[in-house]
Formats: sequence, structure tokens, C-alpha cells
Amino acid sequence: MLYHFCYWWTAGNTNWAYGAPWFRAILAMLLAFFVVWMLGPRVIAFLVRFKVGDRPEFDHDTLNKLMRSKENTPTMGGALIVGAVLLATLVCARLTNFYVVMGLFCVLWLGVLGGVDDWLKLTLHRRGGTRDGLRMWEKLVFQVALGALLAVFIYRHGEGLAEDARWHLPDVPYSPYFNWLNIPFYKPGLALSGTAFSIITIIVMAGTSNAVNLTDGMDGLASGCMVLTAFAFMVLAVVIGSHELAEQFDFRHIRDADELAVMCGAVVGACLGFLWYNGYPAQVFMGDTGALPLGGLMGFVAIVTRLELMLLIVGGVFVIEAVSVLAQIFHYKTTGRRLFRVAPIHHHFHLGGWSETQVVMRFWLLAFVFAALALATIKLR
Repeated sequence: MLYHFCYWWTAGNTNWAYGAPWFRAILAMLLAFFVVWMLGPRVIAFLVRFKVGDRPEFDHDTLNKLMRSKENTPTMGGALIVGAVLLATLVCARLTNFYVVMGLFCVLWLGVLGGVDDWLKLTLHRRGGTRDGLRMWEKLVFQVALGALLAVFIYRHGEGLAEDARWHLPDVPYSPYFNWLNIPFYKPGLALSGTAFSIITIIVMAGTSNAVNLTDGMDGLASGCMVLTAFAFMVLAVVIGSHELAEQFDFRHIRDADELAVMCGAVVGACLGFLWYNGYPAQVFMGDTGALPLGGLMGFVAIVTRLELMLLIVGGVFVIEAVSVLAQIFHYKTTGRRLFRVAPIHHHFHLGGWSETQVVMRFWLLAFVFAALALATIKLR
């Protein structure tokens, strides 16, 4: 919104500060933070009034005792994060950008899905039902459908830009690398067919949204790790989307991808604002309403920038959490014994004697190391 106003005010001069995506990403960060920070008490009071409280239940008696203090803490606070991200993006981003429009669609899709899941968990339990929200296969259907839609639109948009570059090569600083997979520590990369592109997109969208959801189990854990992940991708989006920077760091330039830095900045600010109330002891949890769209948006940014493999490094904590659950299930089904005390793995350390704040702080440190390592790979190629 402001971008278009300033563009009109300066008669199309994009060299002014507001024309730079990195500058608007910082503005989006600040705006999202203050929106969540100011509205947080009112939203928490609303959730308390309607008894939208958490019910942490695990297949482990000791862990249930440790987590008993969290009963009735308001959940669905992710609606505040989603609202702040949408508002900051609408205000600060260039709304004619295709990737921004698709990013907003992604956040709304997964936000509604997570909201329905949270609401069913709360209302059905309150009515004496035994069902715990949406079943996993039901959520996967919508996540796979979203991934398939994004794959088709992103791939076709890339083909259109490539065709545009062929006809206007002197005027359009663009190379047809929309389907080119960047590989960390390896400059050449790999070209993908449309089928491979679609499969990777579906896996990334479903995997990242569920991985963040699994991490959201302790006060401030998911939101703190997401701050670092989103910040790293904000930097990477600026580099990939700039023809000069991409060339300087030997990345394949994706035209218009730098605008996604604004959405990443909005996520950073919203999660920082949410940490004000979600830090120990948490006054509110984000629930699926926040975890699914945050994870999905990071997956979407990775797909557009062709950094799906880099996402495994940047979001290393989320990867560890998801792998711990899969490993626990596989090991139990094959041997009849548990690999960890309980999964996700942050609860394993909690049961091992670490306090909740120790687990969260140490996982934040790991998230920082992973983000720093990912940014270091820009030159280690």
C-alpha cells in the first residue's frame, strides 16, 4: 500500500529508500511487532473469556505432570501473528508482485486450516467428544493440495518470465532459473522437471508446516526459533532477488523474489512481539493457527528462491524435531521400544532433567548456529 503511494508520490522513482525491499522489510518487522505487542493483552483476554485454553496431553505420566501448569493457558494466539503478518505485508509490500500474492494466499490457507484444527480440539473436548481436532490425513490433504497449487502457479509464472526474458533480454535482468535447485556447497545446482518441481514443492510445504507445529510445545520455543529462521530467509530473499547481489554471490537470480523479504520481516516482527507474551511463563500459545502458516510460509519462500535444501540448514531445529518424531514412530513399530523418552525431542531433554527454560534457550542457540551456518554457505560454495 505505502509502496504504491510512494511510487505515485515520487512519479515512479524506485531509487528512493522506500523502493528497496530490505528497507520495507525492516518497516514490516517494526509494524508487525507493535501490532502484536499492542493487541496482545486484548486478544489474550478475549481467548480467556471464551475459554480457549490449552490441554497438553502426552503418552507419558511424568511429562503430563510437568506440563500440568499449562492447562487452560489460552491457545489460538497464532491468529494474532497471522493478522500482523498480513497487515504488515499489505502495508509495506508491493502488492502487484506475484510471489507476495501467493504468499498471502499460503498464509490464509494454512491459517484457516490450523484455526479449524484448534477449534475442533477445544470445542469437541468441551462437549465430551473423543476426537482431538483434525486427523493427520485430513490436514495432509489440504497441505498437499496447497503444495500442488503453488507448484503449478510458481512453475508457470517462471516459464512466463523466462519467455519474457527471451524477448526483452536487454531490459529484463532475468535468467530462466525458476526450476533450478540450489545445492549448498555446490555451485552448479540442478535443473528440475515440472514433475520433480511439483513433488519437491508438496513435500516442502507439508514438511515445514508440520515441523513447526511439532516444535510448538514449550514456552517461546517455536516463536523464538522462527525469528532466526525468518531473518535468515529475509537476507537470502534480498540476495536472490537482486540481480547484482545474486551475481556477486554466485546465486541464480529469481526476478521479483526480493519482495518476499518484506513478508519474512513481518514474520520476524510478529514472532518477536508474540514472544513478549509467549515467553516463560507463557500467557498464550500460538497453536496450529500460527504454527502451520508460519512453517508453510518459510517453505514457500524456500521454494520461490530455490533454496529448499538450504531450508534444511536454516530450519535445523525444526528438522531435528520432525525427524525425532519419525524416528520414534519407526523404532517403536519395528522394535516395540522407545528411541527417546518421548517425542518431539525437546520433551526428551525436559524429562532428562533440563528445565523448560534451559531446553528453550539451548534450542534457540542451536537455531542461531544453524541460521549463521546457512548464511555462511553463501560464500562457501
